[in-house]
Amino acid sequence: MNTSMSSLRRDGLAHNLRRMVEETESFLQAAAQTGDEKFMTIRGQLAEQVRNMRWQLDELEDNAVHKARHAARVADQTIHGHPYGAIGVGVAIGLLVGFLAARR
Repeated sequence: MNTSMSSLRRDGLAHNLRRMVEETESFLQAAAQTGDEKFMTIRGQLAEQVRNMRWQLDELEDNAVHKARHAARVADQTIHGHPYGAIGVGVAIGLLVGFLAARR
């Protein structure tokens, strides 16, 4: 349950960061119309930071996908390697949930 909450928070954070990057890019494109040199210098620096943030977000996303796939592969191998143990764990969890549900 704790991992699902952290996953939801992480997904929400990634979504919010992507939205912020997109809004910043649209701001930069809209601000490109002005001709102020100082602003153009700052705009260039901000554009570089936005590119870096986008790259880092893509790297984080790729890393998370890689870890999730690896965990799924390990779980699949474990279950295939010990099928009766996996069935036993499933039955035990089912009994525990049933017992707790019956008490209420």
